[in-house]
Amino acid sequence: MPAAKKADGRLNSGHAGVLLAERRGSYPPIDLQILKTSSRPGEVECGTRRKLKRLLSFQRYCHASRLLRGLMPNSPGSLHLLDDDYLGQAAHMLSKVDTWNFDIFLFDRLTNGNSLVTLMCHLFNVCGLIHHFQLDMVKLHRFLGMVQEDYHSHNPYHNAVHAADVTQAMYCYLKETKLAEQLTPLDVFLGLMAAAAHDVDHPGVNQPFLIKTRHHLASLYQNTSVLESHHWRSTVGMLRESGLLSHLSADMSLDIEQQLGSLILATDINRQNEFLMTLREHLDNQDMDLQLVTHRHFILQIALKCADVCNPCRDWELSRQWSERVCEEFYRQGDLERKFDLEISPLCDQQTDSIPAIQIGFISYIVEPLFDEWQRFTEPSMLSQIMMGHLHKNKACWSRLRYVHTPAETKTHLHPGDLEPEEGHKEAEDIP
Repeated sequence: MPAAKKADGRLNSGHAGVLLAERRGSYPPIDLQILKTSSRPGEVECGTRRKLKRLLSFQRYCHASRLLRGLMPNSPGSLHLLDDDYLGQAAHMLSKVDTWNFDIFLFDRLTNGNSLVTLMCHLFNVCGLIHHFQLDMVKLHRFLGMVQEDYHSHNPYHNAVHAADVTQAMYCYLKETKLAEQLTPLDVFLGLMAAAAHDVDHPGVNQPFLIKTRHHLASLYQNTSVLESHHWRSTVGMLRESGLLSHLSADMSLDIEQQLGSLILATDINRQNEFLMTLREHLDNQDMDLQLVTHRHFILQIALKCADVCNPCRDWELSRQWSERVCEEFYRQGDLERKFDLEISPLCDQQTDSIPAIQIGFISYIVEPLFDEWQRFTEPSMLSQIMMGHLHKNKACWSRLRYVHTPAETKTHLHPGDLEPEEGHKEAEDIP
């Protein structure tokens, strides 16, 4: 399928262009009309570079200045653009950021849609990362603002709120006793950074969609870990553009970029069995040594994978909201595929794939096997016990819903009060 050029000069790769054309990516699109305005290659290259630099500078200036006007006063972790009442509520929530019942949806409302930036600033502060790495606060805010802005807010699921939720979960995992005693500041830095940026610039469709529509990202990354590679490369681009690590040695900066890539690439669901089998082998052989850099990095990969799919381990109300959001994103992709006479991807047909059925399969084949091993690794862990309790109850709720509702009804008539967990199974609210 040849790539068609849009009126504004952007490439439209098959049907993917219909979906992605109006979405702002990590970088402004190159105006291909420039290539036809000069007969001398040097002028073309120079003109394109100047225009790109101008676009990037203006775009980033607008984002950074808007962010910094509100964020910089008083303290590194100060909340912004909020009245005193909301400021107090958000600050109170941050005092309990290491508890598993943290409501990221409420926190996002209290921070005026800036949950990711606010959360990361707070965590970097309480973890001592700003002091340890001598980070420039202006550059840190600029980088975090870039990351938050480059998530697509109109994605029902893969947006900045999901990134903030994964980051909060990752923080809880980093505080697990078996990990916290061994982790270095660099490990914590990498874990939080990877969590915050792991889905940046996600287009709201999956890898098979990009491949079958011949999207340029699929070609660029040769149909392998397409989205994860893009998230990583986008993160590296923003790190370099913000200059956040510019005061570190070139070797250290490169090492951080590479380790971030290894962590983010581990979230590719196609590599699930690979990581799960390795984790089981370590646990069976009892040879996990967290004093080894390679073993700590592997556990960070596992922790990020757990954080990325931990929604079914939250309490029912939070888990249900995430389930509806991810299925809505699937259904949107299915609608696009139906519109353009493409084969509808698994889990994306709203007419046949109900939310309960999707969630039961997801829990059974992805979440349960992973968290069973995570519980083995963290044992004894109160947090793991709480998560597994939620997981089993939520799976039971979805099983009952599967037989009560039709797919269409399930999408619009899920009432948490109808399926509250039985009495006698509630955990303490603030147990981390």
